[in-house]
Amino acid sequence: MNPKDENYSKFKLVTEMMDTVDVVADFDVDQTKAVAEKIKATGKLLMTGEGSSRIFPAKNAIRKSLKMGVDLQVATDGSRQSAQYDLSNFAVFCASNSGRTKEVVLLAKMLAAAGNDAHFCLTANEGTILADECSESFVLKCGWEQAVAATKSVVEQALFYESILWHIQGQDNKAAVKELAGKIEEALTVAIDDKIIKTAANAPTIYFAGYNDGVAEELTLKTNEITRKKSDFLEGTYAVHGIEEVMDGDDVVFVVDPIDEEIEKFQEVLEKGVGLKIVAIADRDTPFDTIKVPSPGELAPYVYLCAGWNVLVEIGMVLGIDLDKPERARKVGNEFMG
Repeated sequence: MNPKDENYSKFKLVTEMMDTVDVVADFDVDQTKAVAEKIKATGKLLMTGEGSSRIFPAKNAIRKSLKMGVDLQVATDGSRQSAQYDLSNFAVFCASNSGRTKEVVLLAKMLAAAGNDAHFCLTANEGTILADECSESFVLKCGWEQAVAATKSVVEQALFYESILWHIQGQDNKAAVKELAGKIEEALTVAIDDKIIKTAANAPTIYFAGYNDGVAEELTLKTNEITRKKSDFLEGTYAVHGIEEVMDGDDVVFVVDPIDEEIEKFQEVLEKGVGLKIVAIADRDTPFDTIKVPSPGELAPYVYLCAGWNVLVEIGMVLGIDLDKPERARKVGNEFMG
């Protein structure tokens, strides 16, 4: 992706992806210090929302909390399903960029009616319906996005949640966040082999495999929105446990940060068995064609996500698609109308 080329920069999507660099560089880690204390006191955190406001931000936080050994029960589900849970003792974050997403607003109303005084709003707009229903609201600094596909907001939301964990654990990651900004810029602009892009552009289905931390799953959603192609998320080794029966030799699988012990099985089942192309997105060389990106240690998922955005923009360019305006997808999927 070349943001200096007018063919790319004319799209709001590309501009907003590149805005992510400054969003990360300017991220205020301390903004979550006080709310982290409130969440720590409850011992339980549920992060809810719909689509991109939940997939990577919440699942990245869950994986990180487990790796860090945080003494906190961390969970996520969509708002309708979450409404069926006993959340009386949970701190709940309700995320909606618009602040008008119906499912999220209704959950917040339910929590308010039940007397939960630890349900919080995370949005990209001031003075929203959602904020009115929550105990406390936080507004993203990235601003409202013009392209339908959410990008920079996803990264800021994820950093917001992860910074809560840092405060609970007493970790100072300000320097790491500053370093992350430069790594993200590299991932967004790294040159990708034309053969990889053409193979993906011609594929009936684009699969993403990897950790259940929201990266591959979010890229699956972005594939639909940006390239208009069918896609599927294959968590862990799902890719080699049955779905190969319906895969096509012209399909492509992007494996995000492949686990070394699983590579041989992927080669055997997918490359040799199905005959399809596997591409890795990684910070190291792999036996597959590899889109190699820099890794800032524990913040690597952000870099992998942005490298995936880069891939999808290139596919969209090859296909001649208007990256900003899908034909059916809407900016606010299901708006609360009062």
